[in-house]
Amino acid sequence: MASVPVPASATSAPSLKGTGAEASSNGLSDSIPSFKACDLDIDLVQTHKPKPDLAGLAFGTAFTDHMLTVEWSYQGGWQRPRIQPFGNLSIHPACSALHYAIQLFEGMKAYRGPDNRVRLFRPELNMNRMLKSALRACLPSFDRAELLECIRKLVEVDQEWVPHSDAASLYIRPTFLGTEPSLGVKKPSQALLYVILSPVGSYFTTGAKPVSLWADSKYIRSWKGGTGDCKMGGNYGASIFAQYEAVDYGCQQVLWLYGDDHQITEVGTMNLFLYWTNEKGEEELATPPLDGIILPGITRQSILELAGKWKELKVCERYLTMSDLRCGLKENRVKEMFGSGTACVVSPVGRVLYQGENLQIPYQQENSLASRLLKELTDIQYGRTPSEWSFLV
Repeated sequence: MASVPVPASATSAPSLKGTGAEASSNGLSDSIPSFKACDLDIDLVQTHKPKPDLAGLAFGTAFTDHMLTVEWSYQGGWQRPRIQPFGNLSIHPACSALHYAIQLFEGMKAYRGPDNRVRLFRPELNMNRMLKSALRACLPSFDRAELLECIRKLVEVDQEWVPHSDAASLYIRPTFLGTEPSLGVKKPSQALLYVILSPVGSYFTTGAKPVSLWADSKYIRSWKGGTGDCKMGGNYGASIFAQYEAVDYGCQQVLWLYGDDHQITEVGTMNLFLYWTNEKGEEELATPPLDGIILPGITRQSILELAGKWKELKVCERYLTMSDLRCGLKENRVKEMFGSGTACVVSPVGRVLYQGENLQIPYQQENSLASRLLKELTDIQYGRTPSEWSFLV
C-alpha cells in the first residue's frame, strides 16, 4: 500500500498566493475578463426578516435578507455584480442547468468570534475549487479574488445573521449554473453565478455522536475520469438513492467503495480519515489520495496540515481497502475513523456494516484525535486561536 506525499494545495487550480485577506486587499487578479467587486450594485431590503431560532433548525432551511447575483453571456461577458433582496430566480424552461446538470456549487461558513468579529475559514481554497469545477463544467472563468470580495461584502451586509454562538455559523452557498435557453447539448452561452446565506447549527441530528455507515460496492459515487473531484450538484443528487438504502439497513451514511478491492473513498458527503497503527507498526493518520475520485476538501487539507505540524504521527495519503480495515480491527490496530467537511467539521464513525457484518470502530470522545482536531479547527474558525487561515469580514 504505497503512500503519496501530502499536497501543498487541495486543488489543481492556481493558488491565490496567500491568505484570502491578501487576495481581496492587494488586488491579485487572474488577468481574465471578469466582474469587479468595485462595481457592486447594492439594493437593500426595506424590512428585515425575523431571525430563526437555532434550536432544532434543520440545515439550510432559513435564509438571510440578501443574495449576490452576477450574470454572464457570451455576447456581453460578465455584468455588474449585484447584492439584492433574497428571492426566487426566473429561468427559461430549457435552461441547460435543468436539463444537463451544467451546475456547480461551493460550501463555506462565516463564524462569529468571542470578539464579535466575523471570520471566514480559508475561503481562497473554496475559490480555487470553484474555478476548477467551473472549467470542468464548461462555465466561464472568473477572477477568484473579485468573487471573494463580493462574498465578503454580502456577508458584511447580512452580518447580523451570523449567529452569536460557538455552536452555530452562517453557511455560504456560492452556486454557478448554465442558463442557456435551448435544448442543445453544448457549452452554455449564458450563465448565472449567485450566492445565498443560511444560518445553521449542527449538521447531524446526532450532534457529535459517532455515525454508522453502510459499506457496499453496489453503488459508486465517482470514477476515474469523472467529476468526483469537482463540487457539482449531479454528484450529490445521484447519491441520494443509496443514502436511503443505507437508512433501510439501519445506518446513517454511505461508505463509498471503489474497485474490485473495495477501496474506501468517502463517507456520505465527507472525506474520510483512518487513525491506526499501520502494517509496519507506525502510528498513522491516513486518507485516500486525490486521484480524481476524491473531492479535495478544505477541511481535509487543513487536517493533513495541522496533524503534519504536530510531528507526532505519520500523516499520509494512501489507498485503504475494506480488507485493510477488517484486518486492522481484527488485530486491534484501529484507533479511530472519522469524516471531515465544511458542514460537520469532524464527525467520528462508530460502526460500519459490511457484507452482513457490523464492524465496531473504537472511539473515546474525551481523548480522541477527532475531538482534538475538532477543537483546533473550531478555535481557528471562531477566532479563539489567531491564524493566517482566518479571513476577517
